[in-house]
Amino acid sequence: MTVTAALAVLISPLAFTSVLAAPVNPAPAPSVTFNGEVLATTYWGGTIYVGGDFTSATSNGKSIGRARLAAVDARSGALLPWNPGADARVTALTADGGGIYAAGSFHKVNGVSRDNIAKISSSGAVQSTFKHSISGTPYAIAVGHGRVYLGGSITSVNGQERTRAAAFDATTGALDPNWRPHVNDIVRAVLVAPDRVYLGGRFNAVNWLKGTGKIAAVDPARGEVDLGFWSHVTAMVHDLALDGGMLYAGIDGGGGRATAMDLAGNAKWTITTDGDVQAIAVLDGTVYLGGHFDNVCKSANVGYKGVCLDGSNRRVKLAAVTLSGELLPWTANGNGSVGVNTLSANRDLGQLVAGGAYTAINGNAQRRFALFNLVNRPGFLDTGW
Repeated sequence: MTVTAALAVLISPLAFTSVLAAPVNPAPAPSVTFNGEVLATTYWGGTIYVGGDFTSATSNGKSIGRARLAAVDARSGALLPWNPGADARVTALTADGGGIYAAGSFHKVNGVSRDNIAKISSSGAVQSTFKHSISGTPYAIAVGHGRVYLGGSITSVNGQERTRAAAFDATTGALDPNWRPHVNDIVRAVLVAPDRVYLGGRFNAVNWLKGTGKIAAVDPARGEVDLGFWSHVTAMVHDLALDGGMLYAGIDGGGGRATAMDLAGNAKWTITTDGDVQAIAVLDGTVYLGGHFDNVCKSANVGYKGVCLDGSNRRVKLAAVTLSGELLPWTANGNGSVGVNTLSANRDLGQLVAGGAYTAINGNAQRRFALFNLVNRPGFLDTGW
């Protein structure tokens, strides 16, 4: 009998479940850090791909050149050899078995001309596909349904009109002629679901329809609005996450908000903060928020610049709440003004990664990149913290 099996005999199923549902350890695991802002992270297998505005990484006290793109071993936190390099900021990343997709304001990747979007192999080579001319800046990218979806301030691709969103064939890189929703303002988030693609951002309407402001669900193949989802959100959406039949949104406006809603768009709970919630992720029954807030408000009543009027709980740049919207005591306080830009979770590894502009977590140096591991990771026995 294994140690884990023996413990299962001694601990009631309910107690064991509650242990497994604990938040990640608030003390970051040892890892590489970066000298500039981290804007994007994505997992593929045991690798975390990182994008942003940095020019070097620090590993074991040594500075190593990495121009806005890097890869990190998720288990050890070590910097990996992958080093394609971009000549300007990388704002969004996603990956699949075919490669890593990067978007941003760059014009060259690994010395190869690429305008704002590129597909890169796991060896760091720029793929011959995804060579396009894009007007506007991409802020979000996602892959699924055989396509790569792009969102931002885009107005055209290869001279063909696209209004803040476009799609490409994931294999050939060709611009999809059919997926072209009309979005009337910036797209900040793109999330692929089994039967929908969710868009989030500053827009007030998609395809000129009511109920599509700030968040909309569209068909993966045609870009037509899914009328089964009706948005009740009124401020710009920065990020979206989907878990267990619930959609979670990180929102700004009058401080900030994090909202959980069902798949019809009906809000189930809302958390109010004194600054934008710029990133949101779900892992093992906990919802994590990242942004440039310093406090989580005790009510939705806020004043000038989002000041909490009915009291608050100190949570600096990071916070954790239950699936029912209750603030947890978990504290991994960051610093600075901008705070956390991106959160990614990996269920198989039991890990959360936070990237941003902060330089410390709970007063300890942690420059712009942090790995948080579940206390009880799959395959591990941990005594807690």
